[in-house]
Amino acid sequence: MRLSQMLFVTLREDPAEAELPSHKLLVRAGYIRRIGSGIYAYLPLMWRVLQKVSQIVREEMNTAGAQETLLPQLQPAELWQESGRWDTYTKAEGIMFALTDRQSREVGLGPTHEEVITTIARDMIRSYRQLPQNLYQIQTKFRDEIRPRFGLLRGREFIMKDAYSFDADETGMKVCYQKMDQAYRNILNRCGLKFRAVDADSGAIGGSGSQEFMVLADAGEDEVLYTEDGNYAANVEKAVSLPPEVEPSPFKTYEKRETPGSETIEKVCKALKCSATNLVKNVLYQAVYDNGTTVLVLVSIRGDQDVNEVKLQNELVKQASQYGGKTVLALTVPDAAAQEKWAVKPLPLGYISPSLTDDSIQAGKTIAAKFLRLVDQTAVDLKNFVTGADEAGYHVVGANWGEEFEQPKRVVDVRTAKVGDRAVHDRTQTLQSARGIEIGHIFQLGTKYSQAMGATYTNEQGEEKPLVMGCYGIGVSRLAQAAVEQSFDKDGIIWNTAIAPYHVIVVIPDISKTDQVEAAEKLYTELNQAGIETLLDDRSERAGVKFKDADLIGIPYRIVTGRSLQQGKVEVVQRATRESQEIAVTEVVATIQEWMGRE
Repeated sequence: MRLSQMLFVTLREDPAEAELPSHKLLVRAGYIRRIGSGIYAYLPLMWRVLQKVSQIVREEMNTAGAQETLLPQLQPAELWQESGRWDTYTKAEGIMFALTDRQSREVGLGPTHEEVITTIARDMIRSYRQLPQNLYQIQTKFRDEIRPRFGLLRGREFIMKDAYSFDADETGMKVCYQKMDQAYRNILNRCGLKFRAVDADSGAIGGSGSQEFMVLADAGEDEVLYTEDGNYAANVEKAVSLPPEVEPSPFKTYEKRETPGSETIEKVCKALKCSATNLVKNVLYQAVYDNGTTVLVLVSIRGDQDVNEVKLQNELVKQASQYGGKTVLALTVPDAAAQEKWAVKPLPLGYISPSLTDDSIQAGKTIAAKFLRLVDQTAVDLKNFVTGADEAGYHVVGANWGEEFEQPKRVVDVRTAKVGDRAVHDRTQTLQSARGIEIGHIFQLGTKYSQAMGATYTNEQGEEKPLVMGCYGIGVSRLAQAAVEQSFDKDGIIWNTAIAPYHVIVVIPDISKTDQVEAAEKLYTELNQAGIETLLDDRSERAGVKFKDADLIGIPYRIVTGRSLQQGKVEVVQRATRESQEIAVTEVVATIQEWMGRE
């Protein structure tokens, strides 16, 4: 391609809306243009990158035995209502673009395709003889992000590969899951990315287990906790660990103490001269289920620990059936205004005990009459602990479960794992932290969707069984920007050859000089004929402008037909290392081929 004929405009200044280096560079280098909030056009250079990423994804999926298809972006609401996710996606998480057509039918733009693919399986798979099946697509997805930002990393429209497997049993599903795990590792390695596979929360997708693939980058939105031995890594939302050891309690007997102005853990510890590990703090939450029922949740946790609200939400979803619901639409810490709707009188926040009485709640048709009491594992074994006295300005000390406070009935893990915590698998290992950009996520779905939607098959014994599913997503457009976030310098992008829009850019410093133009034209033709994708900068710009643009757009190799032509040579510059060599014109093609072969 000749740069003079390409839709190509570079910017010298960073765009105002861009925060991350990768976002700034992709706009400045003419790869993408913002059309609206979270909506970007992929310009010619970017489209070539996306095609290359897509092809790598396609090859690895095909090798793993998956079949490519294309599913509808417009999805009927009734499919999502069958699975129970319509309210979750349109109200709780609110990420689905939903609309009503002219026939008053509700439809949504697909953020994911579990419901559609399960419908197809329900209609087409009848017997165990048709299993296993794995179908995938590479397609645009839509998500109504509350705050679109970071360019292609959190947009409202993006390109994604999603795959869905169907097996006769869990063993078969896990075989496919492992194939997808390996395929994802192959994809990321082929794209030249440094990454880490981590345990993850399954969120609204659901299932028994999932794993995220994180491209490591300082600007990543996600925090990954891992151990140096390589045996553990998890998203902080999912991570587990052993908390610090409990310090001996200084209290031997139970009594009520006056603690004025001690609404925080730090102030209580200072007032009572004790460790935060001796405290049971009680955090009040307000959960609203999808049937409109509000439940007040009292979480008791050790004083030096924090509640992980993702883990808490997952626990509340498990409890949904006892309140007639299926999922949680909202989870908040109720402020004074929220409490006015259900509290009999203002609660002594900062001084609440695990046994705050249920008569504090003004029950109603949509308000559960009793607190849902959850006790974190860190608080269960505490002896002679400190906690609130349900009276402003007072705490109790020397308290024990089974004595002053009822033995916990619902013990859960809702604590946030932290850097420096001891690892569960090896107490000598401590958790370290890294930032990552989530590029892929694979899920062991099990029968969540097949049971809800009646997707069954007949086994060898003639019994009707639900299909066992897995699903596997990878962000194609996210991957492309993550590659830039991981590899750039002060002058621009540094593409890996596998996904670079072009392998080589041939620069003519002065188009008025015939020898420079002729040499560049000859190399341009020979390189392309050799299968080396080449861009020719034949613009009537100053040489300095061309060199800056070449660095900015990040083409792996730059060939300059300049002064060294007098010696039958051209300058070849490697973008990643900035190493410059003068190479005989006759040896350029073979040299580039050799370098690319090493990568």
